[in-house]
Amino acid sequence: AARWHPPSYDIRIEKVPVPQIEHPDDAVLKVTLAGLCGYDLHIYRGQQPITKIHVTGHEFIGEVVKLGSNYGTDPVQSTIGRPNLYTSLNVGDKVVAPFTVNCGECHVCRVGYTGRCPSGALFGSPKLDGGQAQYVRVPKAGGTLYNLSSTASWSHTLTATSDVETLLKNITDSSLLLLSDILPTGVFAATQLLAHPKMQPMLTGRAWPSSLKSPGSAMDSGTGLLNPEDRILTIAIIGLGPVGVCASVALLDALSQRSLPYRIVAIDLNESRREKLKRVYEAIGVDGKSQNGRFVVQGLEEAKETVANWTRGIGCTGVLEVVGNNSALTAAYELVRPFGVITSVGVHAPKNVPFTGEDLYNKNISFDFGRCPARAMFPMAFELLVKRQDVFGQVGTESGLIDRIVSIEQASEMYRAFDQGEVGKVLFDPWK
Repeated sequence: AARWHPPSYDIRIEKVPVPQIEHPDDAVLKVTLAGLCGYDLHIYRGQQPITKIHVTGHEFIGEVVKLGSNYGTDPVQSTIGRPNLYTSLNVGDKVVAPFTVNCGECHVCRVGYTGRCPSGALFGSPKLDGGQAQYVRVPKAGGTLYNLSSTASWSHTLTATSDVETLLKNITDSSLLLLSDILPTGVFAATQLLAHPKMQPMLTGRAWPSSLKSPGSAMDSGTGLLNPEDRILTIAIIGLGPVGVCASVALLDALSQRSLPYRIVAIDLNESRREKLKRVYEAIGVDGKSQNGRFVVQGLEEAKETVANWTRGIGCTGVLEVVGNNSALTAAYELVRPFGVITSVGVHAPKNVPFTGEDLYNKNISFDFGRCPARAMFPMAFELLVKRQDVFGQVGTESGLIDRIVSIEQASEMYRAFDQGEVGKVLFDPWK
């Protein structure tokens, strides 16, 4: 297992006991692939108030090797009102886990906010050992895991007219690993931005507040219709690491499906990340990017000039912040228009954000912060994963999101290289 040692920058490969069932709801997985994620760097750098040695990593895919006594045809606890996996999950099933535990049966989980389940815990934290290891214990596995071996799991529109088993055979395991965190988070960022009430005038073609109601409703006066230029969405994406790439692909796909006019500027200070996204954009098929939009990749200062020229100085309709630091938030504030929206899915350190109440009041800014409910986003993320194997299914290519798959023995070096921006998305094979 890869384990973090305090205070910082210390990852060691060590022998640890194989996890065991500790609660009847537990499952133990044999990990086949584990991911290195940007959040792992927060712990690696010592930016979190953590002193406990623990197994790292919150992205993993694997095979069930042990199940607690609450599973099967004769469970200790009744399965009435519980997630279906308590009756259907079997040893040998291929599964993927979101980065947090979710019970799947409380109010918070039922309404879809699985990332904040009261019973939740983050894998790869002092509270719960992670998946950068040969085995991992999954608490509340019936509500947490997504069964890749069962056709009953694929409850989404893509497979309504498709052979699910054939689809699954054509999807690489390395791309399925992306379901643990970065792909659902990217889809969540794009979905949350486009669903915001302040985006609706551009989406509906009707001025506020008529844009909030369906045509013909009591609030819809039929006046205030927007002209074609008014309806162009101008969006900035700040941060082009793996999550930023996923957010870009998700946003392009959503806008293409709705045939919406757009201008997107994707921003990063790191040239290699900018070049990666350019190659990704070139590789995306015509079904994933509209001919009715513009997409450019730039550094921050150039992007500010671009947005000013595009919008005559007004600013972006919305900004996706995918970095997780105050400089990125400041850039988002500078780029966004009055009555604009900033959606932040970056993980922020425990410090104040760089705004005053007066700053926010003066621009009527709306902020969305926080963790993706990854388990709830799985169906939408899986649809995009299947569709965009041209990007997500590649390893080690210029246009592939995943840079390399290496032995877990190389974890210390890969953490260092990822921290320095020398590599992109890295996966570990614990058995290589």
